[in-house]
Order: sequence, then structure tokens, then C-alpha cells
Amino acid sequence: MTMREKLELLERRRAEAELGGGADKLKAQHAKGKLSARERLDILLDEGSFVELDRFVTHRSTDFGLDRQRPYGDGVVTGYGRIDGRLVYVFSQDFTVFGGSLSEAHASKICKVMDLAVQNGAPMIGLNDSGGARIQEGVVSLGGYAEIFYRNTAASGVIPQLSAILGPCAGGAVYSPAITDFVFMVQGVSYMFVTGPNVVRTVTHEDVTMDALGGADAHGQTSGVSHFTMRSELECLQGIRELLAYLPSNNLDPAPRGRGTDPTSRRDEALLEVVPDSANKPYDMHDVLRRVVDDGAFLEVHRDYAPNILCGFAHLGGHAVGIVANQPAVLAGVLDINASVKAARFIRFCDAFNIPLVTFEDVPGFLPGVAQEHGGIIRHGAKLLYAYCEATVPKVTVITRKAYGGAYDVMSSRHIRGDINLAWPTAEIAVMGPKGAVEILFKKEIAEAPDAAAAMDARVAEYTEKFANPYVAAARGYVDDVIDPRDTRPRLIDALEMLRAKRVTQPARKHGSIPL
Repeated sequence: MTMREKLELLERRRAEAELGGGADKLKAQHAKGKLSARERLDILLDEGSFVELDRFVTHRSTDFGLDRQRPYGDGVVTGYGRIDGRLVYVFSQDFTVFGGSLSEAHASKICKVMDLAVQNGAPMIGLNDSGGARIQEGVVSLGGYAEIFYRNTAASGVIPQLSAILGPCAGGAVYSPAITDFVFMVQGVSYMFVTGPNVVRTVTHEDVTMDALGGADAHGQTSGVSHFTMRSELECLQGIRELLAYLPSNNLDPAPRGRGTDPTSRRDEALLEVVPDSANKPYDMHDVLRRVVDDGAFLEVHRDYAPNILCGFAHLGGHAVGIVANQPAVLAGVLDINASVKAARFIRFCDAFNIPLVTFEDVPGFLPGVAQEHGGIIRHGAKLLYAYCEATVPKVTVITRKAYGGAYDVMSSRHIRGDINLAWPTAEIAVMGPKGAVEILFKKEIAEAPDAAAAMDARVAEYTEKFANPYVAAARGYVDDVIDPRDTRPRLIDALEMLRAKRVTQPARKHGSIPL
């Protein structure tokens, strides 16, 4: 064959590879409202940046008629490209080829790009759309999953790992996304479960749909498996690009700077009106965050899960920060099991990738109740405490109102090595709220008083003046300064600039033993 003939053959084979399972199966994919594996990469990556690897790989099985079907790529498109000019590695499973099922060859392609991602310090993004292990390959397919799981674990804390569920993800396949840092799901498209509805119906006699069992809303609101719930594949892929704008490429590189032009010295008069005069009235902590961060842009993580605590990314003075904030508008901002686990995981991610932590605190304590105690609030609350104690990144805290009991200690207090702790004049730092404290301390006196209500009010006012304010803590250096709320943004930016070169020496150890 001449060179021209060989090039023509190459083009024919490339075209065949790009068709995946064929034109009919591509039409069926589109009929379900789903994009193809390659269309997803075209949207995710900068235009023209994708470089495919292992385009012509085929499976190695000779059983059950597979020897007569050897499509190029074997159900997954792998390679590298760029997002906003930054290198990323990707795989995109192709449901049109054997239902995107994972074989030995399929797994080896994914493992290759994962290894390259770690070696070159770049994020790894997986677009999952697979029916699971390829049954015809048996244990070889299961071994392929285990090879991927091991690499997910080895890469954890080294490079960011992002997973998008863009179809079914069932059985053992769910554990690769579960190990990654962030999971995206799409309503009506994504499904994740260890055992599907039919097995559940057979074993437990529960009648449940795929969506109710493992859909995007189920995992975004109830289980917490998914961090981002999206309305469409396009929104999902754009969301991945947006998230990467806050993340470094690896645990040694700095995060990219924000593009905003918001002045670092900006003060916001509206912050004077956010916190109600009554300590028992709720307010939305989002209103505080939007007025403090660059351009009001706050990318919330786990938005629909444990909404009594807010976690997410923003820029302050152009620098990426992770924000953890109690949400007084939901359960008064109380800490419970789900909120503790949600925040602990987020804090540990930020610490692994050297993203400073900014905490906004308004917390009345831990949620009481039999369900919480029996559910392990002690153990799960300890995860949040452990995560803050363990974190060595710059940690800045702003107490906007309540900081009661053990929850005060847990929320990045000075005592667990918060670097800078600021308080608004509305802050109340005490073992418990004034009313509860008075009911314990002066129970007999109030009961015997001619006017119990007046006696209660007098003692509450006395306790508030003596204890439920920021000045007692400030007098002991537990709070570094009581600030005008309007100065929150410039003070935070100044503190973070001061802490940029922070270094912490830890005792030598293999790793700590977090209360899992």
C-alpha cells in the first residue's frame, strides 16, 4: 500500500471509532435525551484541545460471541485536553458500545490516563455512563474495577478527581465516583445504586423506582453521595468547568486566581441590617456571603444536602477560598450528623489542596434528640472537630451571632488553632443561650420571685451583659478583634494575605485515626 492508501485506511478507521456502537445506537442515545461520549468531551473541553489516546484498542475476549464484535475504543473514550487553558485528563464512557460495560481493555484505558494525570499533576475527570461490569469477562472485569479503585485512592489528595454520572452507574461501579472528590448528577438522566430496584424488590419487598432509589435528587438531598444536582448534561459539563476555576491542578500548585475586579477595600452598608436584633430570628447566611466575597460569586457544594450548614468556594481578593458557614435559616444553623459529615469532608478537601478556610459562625449547638444520639452525633460531630484541628491551611473565622457550647469550640475556634478569629458586635459567645443559662443558674430564685417574668428578664439581661457578648472572649484573646460588619471583606482579605506563607510542623506519623 502507498502512503496515501494507508492514510485513507487510517481515516476510515478513525471514522469507525468515532461512530462507537454505530449510527443506530447513537440515534437511540440521542432519543433518550443523552449526548454521545464524544459530544460530552466537545462541550467539556476547550475547543480543539482534546487529544485521544488508545483510539484503536479492542477487547480481548473470545467467549460468548464477543470475538465477532470488536469495536474500536471498547466503550470508553480516553485522553487529555484543556479547560480554560489548563491541562486535564478525561475518560468518557460510551453507552453505545456494549452498554458502556467495563472490560479488561476498557479498564486499562482508564487506568492509563489516571496514571498520566498523577504523574503530570493534572485533574482527572470521569464521565460515567455504563451498565456495569461486562459479564462475559467475569472476574477479569471485576479486577479492572479494582485497579481503578486503587488509583482513585492513590490519587486522593494529590490531584482533584471529578465524576459526572451521565447515565446508569450500578453495582461495584459506584465506588470509583464515591472515592473521587466531587460527584455531579443530572435529573432524569443519572442513576447510582449498589443494587437496583428489581433486586431490592426481591430481597426486601420494597417497591421503588430507579429515580427514587438512586436518582439525582435522591443522592443530592438524602444520601449526600452527589455534590451537584444539575438539570441537563450541558449544565453539568459547564458546572465542571466552573468548579475547576477554584481548584489547583494538584496539591503543590496554587489555585487559579479569580477574574473579578471587586476592590479589596470594598465595604457593604447592607451588612449592618443582615442580622436581626432578636437572637431568635433567622436570617439567610447567603446574604452575608454574597456581600463579602468577590463579585458576590459563591459556588455552593452539597447545596441540597444538610442545608443547615453551607460549604462552597469563592474568591477573596482574587484568591480561592473554601467557605464553611452555619445557616440560621435552616434549623437555626444547628450542627447535626449530616451537617458535621458534610463540612468535615469539605474541610479535608480544602486542606489537602492548600485552599484557605473561611468560617462564618452562627451556631446554637448540636441538635438534641434520641435519633441524633443513637445515630452517632458524638462520632460524626467529632469528624468535624477532627477536620478543623487537622487542617494546616490558613483558617479565619467570623462570628456573626451565636457561638454556643461545644459547637463554638468545633467551628474553627482559636483553641483548635484557628489563625484569626473575628467577631461582629452581635456575637454571643457562651456555654449556652442566656435564657437557658438563667433557667439553670437561678431556677429557685425565679420560682420564688413575686414576678417570675420580671425576675427572668432581669437575670437574662445581666447574663447577656456579662457573658453573651464578644468582649469577654476578646479580653482573653480568644477573639482577635471585634469588627464593624462593614469591614468584614477587607479584614478577611488582609488576614488571608498575612497568612499566605503559613507553615505548620506536624509530629511524624503515618496518618491520624479520624473517627469514621
